Amino acid sequence: MKKNTIAKGKDIEVFIEGDRCYKVFNEKFPKRHIMNEAFNLATVEELEINTPRLLEITMVDGKWALVEDYIEGKSLAELMDENPEREDYYLEQFVDIQRNIQKQRSHSLSKHNDKMNRKISMTDLSATLRYDLHERIESKPKHNFLCHGDYNPTNVILNGDKYYVIDWSHATLGNIEADAGRTYMMFLIDQKKKRARKYIDLFCLKAGLDVDDILCWLPILAASQSVKDIKDQAEFLKSIIFMSKKELQELYEQE
Repeated sequence: MKKNTIAKGKDIEVFIEGDRCYKVFNEKFPKRHIMNEAFNLATVEELEINTPRLLEITMVDGKWALVEDYIEGKSLAELMDENPEREDYYLEQFVDIQRNIQKQRSHSLSKHNDKMNRKISMTDLSATLRYDLHERIESKPKHNFLCHGDYNPTNVILNGDKYYVIDWSHATLGNIEADAGRTYMMFLIDQKKKRARKYIDLFCLKAGLDVDDILCWLPILAASQSVKDIKDQAEFLKSIIFMSKKELQELYEQE
């Protein structure tokens, strides 16, 4: 098979062949996670969202692979970086797409709060802090809105006059505040503070929320993200985990 590799990471290689996109996982990647991602793709495909179709679950060179439609085009991340004068326009499209996703209804996906609890239990944080974070999760409303789980501009592709959302491996049902909080946090991790501030203000405006509704999720989300043990993120995530309400507000207000 002739490969045209477009992305490569610790656990996956993504390549295209014709109008097909192959996401190939390494031999040690848990099969249950691959099947869960396939299930998420098949579930989202039935909703009113522009997304690649799952075409096949197969093996490539002895490794499990998911085969999807290849969506040609540029990501919103590329478009924003190439056209800084249009950043506000693309951010508005970005938020509108996210809000449309969150309005979809599905009863099949796993629960976001369950995922957060599971990941926090896997951290090396103190038992007292883990307990506190679990209690914070339990205090949140039990909502069932569709959450992408890794919604960032690299996962939104403009193809012709349509935007497509890719990479549904982390999709869950939960609170929109948590979904927006992760997007905001990843902007900060990528050192895009101005874009992060524009995003969270715009999201709150369109969703009818206060910024505090999102900021209060950050310690939970940071603890969950810390399980991935990404060295470049570790110090920043640790600082967020221990932030008070006042410190989270100050983080938001930083220029």
